[in-house]
Amino acid sequence: MRIVVQKYGGSSVADLDCLRGVAARIARTRAAGFAVAVVVSAMGNTTDELIALARQVSPRPDRRELDMLLSVGERVAMALLAMALRELGVPAVSLTGSQSGIITDEAHAQARVVEVRPARVRAALEAGDVVIVAGFQGVSRAREVTTLGRGGSDTTAVVLAAALGAEHCEINSDVDGVWSADPRVVPSAHKVDVLSLDEGLALARGGAKVLFEDAVRYARDRGIVLVASSTFGGGTGTRLVPGAVRRDGAVAVTGDRQLVALRAPADAELPVGLKVRRMFGDRLIVDVRDAHGALAGLPPGVVVEGPVAAITAVGSGLGERRDVAIRAASVLHGAGAPGGTVVGAGDALWWEVPAGALEAGVRALHDALVGASS
Repeated sequence: MRIVVQKYGGSSVADLDCLRGVAARIARTRAAGFAVAVVVSAMGNTTDELIALARQVSPRPDRRELDMLLSVGERVAMALLAMALRELGVPAVSLTGSQSGIITDEAHAQARVVEVRPARVRAALEAGDVVIVAGFQGVSRAREVTTLGRGGSDTTAVVLAAALGAEHCEINSDVDGVWSADPRVVPSAHKVDVLSLDEGLALARGGAKVLFEDAVRYARDRGIVLVASSTFGGGTGTRLVPGAVRRDGAVAVTGDRQLVALRAPADAELPVGLKVRRMFGDRLIVDVRDAHGALAGLPPGVVVEGPVAAITAVGSGLGERRDVAIRAASVLHGAGAPGGTVVGAGDALWWEVPAGALEAGVRALHDALVGASS
């Protein structure tokens, strides 16, 4: 079989009209000769609404029960999409994360996939069905329902693509691919046709919203080609490929406000949900997107300094370019966003900047680095 895995985000299945449009798109892919496995997110803002509902009952909901609640959203979407496909005459079956063989560790609300047993999915594909899988969820070895945290449906799609030996994995959303910067911040930003998976991972770690870190890392480690594209648009999207993409200079710049600085002893164990982005001795810069209240339960000796803003410039080998780092520091200073210690590694250069100057810094760096190399 020629297998393709397609993932559709919440905005792609926001209502029944959108959902029917997705069904038609899947049907066209199947008619082109592919066996199609589909991963869906919850419809629209369902997940946020369920979290808000839980917090009306408890300010800090039990993580196990929260997982049980949140897993409902994707199950609604998968069943409705299977029904829509059947109305088009396309055989389809919906499966939960556990029925699809997505096995995770025990970390509720932030589980990691440890194994995929795709026998049931593969059997359904061989029988001619389109398989609709609930994203964002799995089952632990203790038979507990778990969720995968932010971007979990992307992760579901990538691990399933690897397990099935898919030709590629499509990440479909309301955005046509990966852009050189957020167009709402940088009007001159443009779509990037090809990125290496290493560059994509550096962008995800830098706060780019189109890509999710765990999914891109899994794709990179297993050599899975990703295609990020718009569900309903006619664009060409962005291909993220294994191996380096030859280029001279930066390909994209991104900014991030959802960071917090901590002071932590070397032996302090941080709560699940805090991802360390940078370390400067005992000073840690952590991503708090999946914190779920973790900052209120820090261990003794860990002190919160406060919010942090950061800018990341990405390009093949950019983290090793001292000349670019020196030039960028001058550009940031001129834009009123003097960067702190520059950190360079692999494909990324990173600066901590004043929060109020984040957008100005992103625009200035994009004009100086990406604009000059595009």
